[in-house]
Order: sequence, then C-alpha cells, then structure tokens
Amino acid sequence: MNRRDVADLAGSVGVGAWAAFTVLALVVTGRAGAPLWLDHDFLLRSLGHRPAVAVALARGVTATGTGVVPYLLAALAGAIAGRGARHRLIAAAGCLACLGLGQLLRYGVMEAIHRARPPQDVWTAHASGWAFPSGHTTTSAVTAGLLVLALTVRAPRGGTALRVAVCCWALLVGVTRVYLGVHWFTDVVGGWLFAAGWLGLCLCVAARLLPGACLTTGSAPARRPAPEGAPGGARDH
Repeated sequence: MNRRDVADLAGSVGVGAWAAFTVLALVVTGRAGAPLWLDHDFLLRSLGHRPAVAVALARGVTATGTGVVPYLLAALAGAIAGRGARHRLIAAAGCLACLGLGQLLRYGVMEAIHRARPPQDVWTAHASGWAFPSGHTTTSAVTAGLLVLALTVRAPRGGTALRVAVCCWALLVGVTRVYLGVHWFTDVVGGWLFAAGWLGLCLCVAARLLPGACLTTGSAPARRPAPEGAPGGARDH
C-alpha cells in the first residue's frame, strides 16, 4: 500500500472508531453514568469466579497496562519501526508522543464524563479517578497498536504470532479491569474504541507528514547494475 492508501485506511478506521466511541459516551452520559445491562452481567460473572490464583494473575497482567511499561514498549516500537539511528529516534519520539498525547486527551474525556466506578466493596485491586474510558485499557491498546504497526512496517510478511501475542496482551489487560471489579465492561469497550480512534488519527497524520524513508516497509533490496546493452546500462560505442 502506498502512503495515501495507508492514510485513507487509517483515517476511515479512526473515524469509525470515534463515531462508535461518541455513541457509547452519549449513552453513558445520558444514563448519568449508571451501568448498562451488560455491565451488571459481566460484573456478576466475575464476582462468582475469583479464586486466589486467578486474582493474583489478573493483578499481574493489569499492572503491565500502566506506569513505565507501556512507555518502554512504545519506545521499543519506535526502535523497531525506524531504519538507522536517526529514524529510530524520530520513530521512538513519535510513538511516545502518540501515547502521551492520547493520555492527556483521555484524561480530559474522563473528567468531562465523570462516570463512577463499580461499588468499592467488589474491588480486588487499587483504582483511582473516573471510570470511562478505562485508562489501563486505553493505554495498553494504544501501546499494542504501536507495536503491531512497527512489526508490520519491519516485517510485513512475518511476525504474525508476535502480533497476535501483543493484541492478546492488550485484550487481557482490558478484561482484567472488569474481572478485578474496578471498571464496568462498557468502560473497557470505550477504552478500546478510544485507542482505535486515536491510533487511526495518529497513523493518518504520520502517513501524510513523515518522510517516506521513515515509512518504508521491510528491507529495500539492493539494485543490481543493469547489464551492458540494457536500458540504463553501459553501452558499447
């Protein structure tokens, strides 16, 4: 795909995700933050299946969705995507900016909607702030998206298993937020939609503005000199 196709596709995905996120946010706001029927169902299911080992594993997974880990992974995504030291620094800075600015925007949305979390007596992990969209979910999803894009740029025909593993990590972080009782299910869905919309916007901008050398996929094959007598090659005189 050329840069224009990438920008158009990313823009379309981003617009679709933002539209779905807006609808969900309006529904949540219209109910004054009250949980939807799916929220109650998933919370009740999690309350009935909480052995100590599963809770400990969920806490471990959920801890990777915040703090320094996502930023280290975002910088790694830039290092993977770049070609040469200079391009790697540019890509790493771009990935960190994408994650950091996305966080600021998410905070603004959370403050505007100010949805309450589930009752604190069902929590099995620490949590703070408003609920919608889920911060851990959004952060891990944006980070996973950056890693998947970086792996696709560097190895468009390989690395499928690694890309699937990265996506599963982000999905698990979101699921653990519901399982641990600190978020409603629709908070997590909102986080995934927010991340998809933000990544679509960032990729659309990057595809249109970044130098072409930063976006080249794979390793460019070396050009062989044209044989004598061929167009562009040396000719006998």
